[in-house]
Amino acid sequence: MSEERSLNFIEQIVEEDIANGVNDGRVLTRFPPEPNGYLHIGHAKSIVVNFGIAQQYNGKTNLRFDDTNPVTEDTEYVESIKADIKWLGFTWDKELYASDYFEQLYAFAVKMIEKGLAYVEDATAEEIAAAKGTPTTPGTPTPARSRSVAENLDLFQRMRNGEFKDGEKTLRAKIDLASPNMHMRDPLMYRIKHAHHHRTGDKWCIYPMYDFAHGQSDSIEQITHSLCTLEFIPHRPLYEWFINELEIFPSHQYEFARFNMSYTVMSKRKLKQLVEEKIVAGWDDPRMPTLSGLRRRGYTPSSIRNLCERVGLQKREYMIDFSLLEFCIREELNKSANRVMAVLDPVKLVITNYPADKVEILTAENNPEDESAGSRQLYFSNTLYIEREDFMENPPKKFFRLGPGLVVRLKNAYVIQGESVEKDADGNITTIYATYLPGTKSGEENSNMTVKGTIHWVSAEHAASAEVRLYDRLFTSENPGSEEGDFKTFINPDSLQVIRNAMVEPALLQASPGDRFQFMRKGYFTVDPDSTPEKVVFNRTVTLKDAWAKEKAKS
Repeated sequence: MSEERSLNFIEQIVEEDIANGVNDGRVLTRFPPEPNGYLHIGHAKSIVVNFGIAQQYNGKTNLRFDDTNPVTEDTEYVESIKADIKWLGFTWDKELYASDYFEQLYAFAVKMIEKGLAYVEDATAEEIAAAKGTPTTPGTPTPARSRSVAENLDLFQRMRNGEFKDGEKTLRAKIDLASPNMHMRDPLMYRIKHAHHHRTGDKWCIYPMYDFAHGQSDSIEQITHSLCTLEFIPHRPLYEWFINELEIFPSHQYEFARFNMSYTVMSKRKLKQLVEEKIVAGWDDPRMPTLSGLRRRGYTPSSIRNLCERVGLQKREYMIDFSLLEFCIREELNKSANRVMAVLDPVKLVITNYPADKVEILTAENNPEDESAGSRQLYFSNTLYIEREDFMENPPKKFFRLGPGLVVRLKNAYVIQGESVEKDADGNITTIYATYLPGTKSGEENSNMTVKGTIHWVSAEHAASAEVRLYDRLFTSENPGSEEGDFKTFINPDSLQVIRNAMVEPALLQASPGDRFQFMRKGYFTVDPDSTPEKVVFNRTVTLKDAWAKEKAKS
């Protein structure tokens, strides 16, 4: 262990177990997602914890899909989950499915019936809920609770045989209808669902509930440390009760706090709603908090792992500011991303005293933070594109960019002075005219000439056209899921702006999906899979600075 930080409470538990020879010092964790949607940033925390603890103590981690609800699950989600875990940098020991254990779980249920600890229920879900009482008043037994073992065994077999309709029967554990823990008041163990399962097909029409399948699956696999989030604390007594009564391997559950993130939602149901109602372009829309969305936006696995490590393990629910995630990727890309010039709102600039037929090849370093990144070539000619906002016809005193009579340095090139403009019939500037100051190029006699502003540019003759997608927070509210009313009313109308004809350095046409760059003065961008050989598409990963906080401070 590193001496730079103290052990978190999970590490303390694991180290104590190893020291005491519990499970012969073996560490086996599991990551158990339900394949009913794509993983999001919240799941990343659970992945990092489960896989990280196992790695730290020379253990292993199983990937087990909790596929006990055939109505909502799909192979598409299975494959996406596996891809996300691999992308984050982790490798599982065994790929398993709760459905692998359906026969064993059924046998466990039969054993519970034989022990007089489970019974087949006739009541509807509403009737069961009403009979459970309240946290301060005990529940009342339904007539089915007094059924004989023989009758329950017969009915449960008939449930399996498909003799009953969905909802007509359930199997319940017989525990304690007066327990202060509502989860212990005869919880459901099995329900009937005549639905096609993505792996077992139509073999089964009864499916175990999470609380019955989960602990027993942990036990079957001999999981030593079942690490899950805080909402499962009330489920732990039931987890332990089933294991004790079945007299099987005693897996233990330990809980840590999941994190929520500002300006987004973490509910799979709500994320699915955004997809199905086409509010976003899909599960991998770069505005989504899904790992596939963050990947497409340009976030790296290391930036997400870094976020999880920074926030650490807590025992209370907490909210992570989206800005912290942005800080993590910004910090990483500042060191690793090559700098390039891209003009997002181009206006033509003609340098009148530079020969019209001359093209210079200039040299620019790719990344001042990384000497090994090398350099690249830039084409320079008398006609360039610059950002429209970098020129003002009537500039105020502290405008340190280009205007009539104002001087500015073109990045990696010459100092120029603004002269005049040409406008269209509507009064919009179409062309800016300027002159360059000879000898001011890097390495020349006047290269140290002091100017207050430097702007980026691309040569008009050599520039490539690109589509640039400017992504921002999906919601205007810090916590849209907790607000009154429909969470979708807080959708940020400016969460995506598309620029169809940005002008970029020509070498960027050779960039591949996933390549990351810093557009000088604009932010960090990644190449989107929508790119074609003719036109590259860039997604903005993050701005150079926390622009959102600045805007929020103004309001």
